[in-house]
Amino acid sequence: MMLRRLALLFCLAALPAQSQDAEEVVLGLSSDKVAITATFEGSDILIFGAVKRETAIPEIPLQVVITVSGPSRPVTVRHKARRLGIWVNTEMVMLDAAPTFYAVATTGPLEEVLSSTEDLRHRVSIPRAIRSVGAASMAEDAERFTDALIRIRRDQGAYLLREGAVAFDEQTLFRTAIRLPANLTEGAYDTRIFLTREGRVVSQFKTSIDVRKVGLERWLFSLSREQPLLYGLMSLAIALAAGWGASAAFQAIRRG
Repeated sequence: MMLRRLALLFCLAALPAQSQDAEEVVLGLSSDKVAITATFEGSDILIFGAVKRETAIPEIPLQVVITVSGPSRPVTVRHKARRLGIWVNTEMVMLDAAPTFYAVATTGPLEEVLSSTEDLRHRVSIPRAIRSVGAASMAEDAERFTDALIRIRRDQGAYLLREGAVAFDEQTLFRTAIRLPANLTEGAYDTRIFLTREGRVVSQFKTSIDVRKVGLERWLFSLSREQPLLYGLMSLAIALAAGWGASAAFQAIRRG
């Protein structure tokens, strides 16, 4: 009985010390929905929030890491080489899942605000966000295929690393803007906010941004999936009508 009382007193004494270190994220988004229309050219999402505390700001400063991840899909990456004057596929690696869009924004250099252990645990950096469990059995240097995919998608604006792009005022208010490209994939875009101190994650928050086609884009997309034959016939009819219209206009110009 005495041991139980001592254990209870120890736990009660420890509770205030734990609550003093508690820091939580209060998040806001400029929009939690993105509509893809026929004239969609991309969108900027403003991510902002605050750190909720019960006590004074600790001496060791916080850092903020924000990630936005689009739907993940399996990806096949091929390596081409020149053989007898012809470019052919020589090697192939199938990556288990890679985000169709992925952005990382931080208050400072990523390697300084997040330790490699925490990066591995939470899959924050771009290479960690790509799962390639079976890739090693398909090629001797499977990592270069992952690097190639990252390079290609960076050039397309689909993978972003924006170090120092998160403004953090008075260790309380933070904000950043993430540019979503025009060629977005429909689905939920997971948004994560990590508070770190000395490279260690002390708090995190997760929400999502819903990206959907609307209007004519939605109708055409649904038609192509649900009634592919009708969609193909309609596309053929439009192509024939456009060709006939262009020919008629050319003939009219020649006669004029």
